[in-house]
Amino acid sequence: MRLPGGWELPEKIIQRFGQKGAGRQRAMVADGHLLLVLHTVPAPKTDEREPMFFWRKPTGEWIFTGKGDGLNGLRKHVQAYEDAAQKMGAAYKHAANAEDYFTILDDLVPLFHSARNLHATLQDAREGIPEDRDIIDLRDAAYEIERDLDLLHADSKNALDFSMAKQAEEQARIGMQELKSARRLNMLAAIFFPLTAIAGVFGMNLPHGFEHAPVAAFWSVFIFGIILGIFTCKWVTK
Repeated sequence: MRLPGGWELPEKIIQRFGQKGAGRQRAMVADGHLLLVLHTVPAPKTDEREPMFFWRKPTGEWIFTGKGDGLNGLRKHVQAYEDAAQKMGAAYKHAANAEDYFTILDDLVPLFHSARNLHATLQDAREGIPEDRDIIDLRDAAYEIERDLDLLHADSKNALDFSMAKQAEEQARIGMQELKSARRLNMLAAIFFPLTAIAGVFGMNLPHGFEHAPVAAFWSVFIFGIILGIFTCKWVTK
């Protein structure tokens, strides 16, 4: 977007524009003229910035690239940032997990940067046209928006860090429980492994001399297998 062709601005201001577009947000003052190059509220998931021009003539009359009165257009422009900040604040209040906080930060960062540049631009305009009290009021409003977004950014980042730390702690707790369960299973397997091996040997369909052994022999083998399993368990878990 370029300057409207019918705007009769001082050459000092016109020469500060490049050939590719409006550029960053800034205030330019020359010969009593003030030109504000501002960006609309950033759209989510995009790096594109839509510029708007606000021209204050030496007479105090405001003109802008939208429709209607220029000063009211500038007020609505600042109010749009206020509305966006309130919307982000409402999203923060309803956030419940790390994904929610990450989404908020993803949308909040470009808005915060743009609001900070808006405040800096209006501060420069205040210094360039010190007698205009409307600029002072708008500068103060932009400062409040920047401050609110700064606090919201800090709160969202802290909430994200806390949520991620809580998830990591929960995963560590679950991992410890799984480790304990695996240890118990290994102990049971170690205890019954010798008994299972002995039972498998004596259960083969081959003559081994114990086919007609008394019941006491069975219990002796069983107890021996359990004792051997206990020693195996101690060796495995040592």
